[in-house]
Amino acid sequence: MSYLDNIFFLILLSIGIGYFTINVKKILRNINLGKDVNRKDNPSARWRNLAIIALGQSKMVKKPVMGLLHIIVYVGFIVINLEVLEIIIDGIFGTHRVFAPLGSLYNFLIGSFEILAFLVLVAVILFWTRRNVIKLKRFVSSDLKGWPKSDANYILYFEVVLMSLFLLMNASDFWLQQAGVSHYVQAGSFPISHFLSPIFNGMSESAVVMLERTFWWLHISGILVFLNYLYYSKHLHILLAFPNTYFADLNPKGELDNLESVTNEVKLMLDPNADPFAAQPVDPNAVPSKFGASDVQDLNWVQLLNAYTCTECGRCTDACPANQTGKKLSPRKIMMDTRDRMEEVGRNIDKNKGVFIPDNISLLNNYITAEELWACTSCNACVEECPVNISPLSIIIDMRRFLVMEQSAAPQSLNAMMTNIENNGAPWQYNQQDRLNWKNESS
Repeated sequence: MSYLDNIFFLILLSIGIGYFTINVKKILRNINLGKDVNRKDNPSARWRNLAIIALGQSKMVKKPVMGLLHIIVYVGFIVINLEVLEIIIDGIFGTHRVFAPLGSLYNFLIGSFEILAFLVLVAVILFWTRRNVIKLKRFVSSDLKGWPKSDANYILYFEVVLMSLFLLMNASDFWLQQAGVSHYVQAGSFPISHFLSPIFNGMSESAVVMLERTFWWLHISGILVFLNYLYYSKHLHILLAFPNTYFADLNPKGELDNLESVTNEVKLMLDPNADPFAAQPVDPNAVPSKFGASDVQDLNWVQLLNAYTCTECGRCTDACPANQTGKKLSPRKIMMDTRDRMEEVGRNIDKNKGVFIPDNISLLNNYITAEELWACTSCNACVEECPVNISPLSIIIDMRRFLVMEQSAAPQSLNAMMTNIENNGAPWQYNQQDRLNWKNESS
């Protein structure tokens, strides 16, 4: 590599990593739009979740075949990109296969990378077939039309191109090693790409060198492009699955959090020493509390992290009993809508120099309808199915709280029940004194 190549590589690397850093800052800024919530409790359980669910892919293998294919792609993506470290060092210093002195260990690593790359290609082809030929129900739903569907295919195409470039780069390198071309030291094991090397037979050495360099540059450029594409893609879960599983709610499924303001009121009512007519102290600097959530700023930061982590796999919607019976609710859409609204708020802040200017749009009604929210049975099936511990239910519950407590906009049947509880101390319409009359009736 000439010094000009080294300089160009440094510029390319700086642009790729710099733009990625800007996008990471945007993600963190948007997540921090949410309210604070304490998720520092029980660190041992949280680390165990991260290791078993995010790193160990324990929920993915509930569907063994697809789980195994996903693990291949996941491990392939992580392990193969270890070679990126060597590519970066070679690019900066003008070396070639700088780790070659590792000898047999290097041969083992390169051979493992190649086998994984081939398996990734097989898995990706199967994934593409499921989406575009077999057309599984959860991949052709209305909430995946347009960009989400295209995005899923773009990612598969990206992976095919990156793995193919990796194998072609190694195949041309192997051919040049066998030809004894200087600078191409004998290093590496090529169990897959050596089958590809005959395609270079009959070419001049200079032509193969040019092709090897082209594959090398395209491979590293593709990795940097893919790295920055993550921000716009559902593939953010590659990075965010780890913090998302760590900060996930550890409470038993079905245990809902209580609103602090309501809890304090109830405690005051139950305190025999409290004066029910005494005025409560008011903090003049306190922001008026809002029950529930109508927009992303009303959710907590973990719920917003959930939205960015969503893989759009549709397992949640596939398991949702409301969706199965034809209701409008799709837990996957809840997460996608939350992320889209969060991005919209972020663009508003960017446009207005760091300040959010009200835009007369909200997550509730403009993105998610009351019909969707009230279709939920609160069964937690979506939470149980999610491979990275996302909780669409927590967002649904918070938005329903807003409808009930801020707008009194609950369905008629629910309003009737709450009226009965208020008047009769029970969900039924009977007066407390008449509650046991049924036992006196003849059978």
